[in-house]
Amino acid sequence: MAVRWTLRDGLVVLLACLGVGLISAWPWLVQPSLRPGLPAPFEIRAPQDASVVDSEALDQRRSQLGPRIQVQITDQNATATLERRLKRMLAELLNSRTAGEMRLTPIAITAEDEAFLLTQTPQELQQWQLAVEQAQQRMLTQGVVSTLAETQLQRAAKLQLDDLAEPGRSLGAKLITRSLQGSTNLRTDNSLTQVLLNDLIQQNGVPKIEVKAGEVITVKGEVISQRAYDVLDAFGLISRRPATGLFLVRWIEASLAAGLMLLICRRWRTDLEIPQALLLLGTLAVVQGCKLWFGASVSALAVLVPPSLLLAEGLGAASGLAWLSLATLLWPIPLNSVGTARLLLAAAVAVVGVLLAGRQRSRAEMLQNAVLLTVAALLVEAALIQLMGGSVGGELLSEGILMGGLLLLALLISPTVERLFGMITRSRLLELCDLQRPLLRKLSSEAPGTFEHTLMICGLAEEGVRAIGGDVDLVRTGALYHDVGKLHAPQWFIENQQGGDNPHDHLDDPWRSAEILQAHVDEGIKMARRYGLPQPVADFIPEHQGTLRMGYFWHRAKEQNPNASDRPFRYRGPKPQSKESAVMMLADGCEAALRAMPPETDEAQACDGVRRIIHSRRHDGQLDDSGLGTGEIELVVRAFVKVWRRMRHRRIPYPIPARKAFSA
Repeated sequence: MAVRWTLRDGLVVLLACLGVGLISAWPWLVQPSLRPGLPAPFEIRAPQDASVVDSEALDQRRSQLGPRIQVQITDQNATATLERRLKRMLAELLNSRTAGEMRLTPIAITAEDEAFLLTQTPQELQQWQLAVEQAQQRMLTQGVVSTLAETQLQRAAKLQLDDLAEPGRSLGAKLITRSLQGSTNLRTDNSLTQVLLNDLIQQNGVPKIEVKAGEVITVKGEVISQRAYDVLDAFGLISRRPATGLFLVRWIEASLAAGLMLLICRRWRTDLEIPQALLLLGTLAVVQGCKLWFGASVSALAVLVPPSLLLAEGLGAASGLAWLSLATLLWPIPLNSVGTARLLLAAAVAVVGVLLAGRQRSRAEMLQNAVLLTVAALLVEAALIQLMGGSVGGELLSEGILMGGLLLLALLISPTVERLFGMITRSRLLELCDLQRPLLRKLSSEAPGTFEHTLMICGLAEEGVRAIGGDVDLVRTGALYHDVGKLHAPQWFIENQQGGDNPHDHLDDPWRSAEILQAHVDEGIKMARRYGLPQPVADFIPEHQGTLRMGYFWHRAKEQNPNASDRPFRYRGPKPQSKESAVMMLADGCEAALRAMPPETDEAQACDGVRRIIHSRRHDGQLDDSGLGTGEIELVVRAFVKVWRRMRHRRIPYPIPARKAFSA
């Protein structure tokens, strides 16, 4: 069914396309006109001799010295904490000296230490405590590291307590060691580190690029190197003003490309709705933003493969390929030969994933394909890097983990995305076909006749759609749910009536009976909404009846009133809007006729009977909006008869032996 977009819808899509174009063209508004990695627009020569700082060599020297140089200063908060810890330990140790006996102490003490604590006067202990605290303060002023060995720390403490006599000196050293071990009061000062780093670089000499007047800096068409960029910047040849003209050109190009992508998607998916179009554009905008935010470190595999698979699963392979093509072409970051090769590899992996997405029939297959794609992409990329003279390192493994994680995330959020944007995937359709689903279980238990009728319709519709190359999974699912509205009042439909008691005969009001029949469509739509059926499946509920006339009750109304209009006796529709729902309507009309054909009916007679029913539907205009052609109708006829022939196959009669009598 082709979805028409209103003027308001068109404006929303236009604004979204302009937003995608703005994000894609943003680098040309905020970045210099020339930068490393871009091809030079023309040949540039040095206007004079100059000595230019080589920023690339300078950065390399910084990166080599940086990890080895860290200027540390004492942290006052950490120092105060360590001082409080020592005071607490001293208080616990001195308080343990009560009534001439020792209690639990913060450190292990010897007999000499115990005798020292018990024989000292309070004034002498106070002086000893002050000496220990001052010794720790001197050590903290110089700074203590957490990785210093215990023996080294205790030796340093004894040196600070050199004025004390034994055993007070050893006891104080043990207390200081216990309070400082495994702790530090140092922190790195970035500003002082940078100053020291600059001093060391200046001592070794700042790397320079010597340029002669008239020397060629860049050649037209060749990629600008970092050295050439430094020279151009030194001569003032780099314009940092916004490139407004180029920005507008890129903005218009990207916006038109986004609009073209939507036109391609609508060409292959005529039922593309506004939320789905916004999903395509929104995903593209997020990917473009990631490219700009992460710059050269962005992973092409991570930003191209997962969105392509998610969109292809919900909107079809054509939409996934159209989105992938645009996301690849709108790559705003200059690439070298290795980067270009990795981008092309990511696009190729995404193409394979999109093609596989069209064949996936379960969430398990999606998970399997995600793992296989990740492993295959990493192996191929590793081989490609080695062939181009590069080295394979941990970066490749990180990229694979990121890609695999995003693929799993796409798998987890796909049900939510389907529900929010009205998409329906193959795996979702197959999940809904499970006869243990609550709504189908309810139909089989409360309306068993309707359920059996549904299974028969399902076989007919599935075979008919398969004959014309339609969506078999969609029509199978739609057929299972097309009559769920009869659960509202199952006894009013003949297939659920037992004993020949028809409530319509007691009602004897054809107008009221027509309202009851229409109610099964209205209630079916409500149930579909209540049980969360996707819209393409819910559309089968009203479209399988279209605007058909309820012939039996209309004729009864004509008997009571010859001038009665047939309007109250027609379903409210809409008419079938797709080939699948049209075949569903035809299967619903032919099922009873095929079931009622006598055993001696041959295939030609069955075909004629089906054609008459289909012709009546076509003559009534029910197939006008479905796109079902004459040739396809004939294929549907033969498919229906094929199912009927399978259903009416003959069986060999088995002889039943007479029951033997046995004496008591």
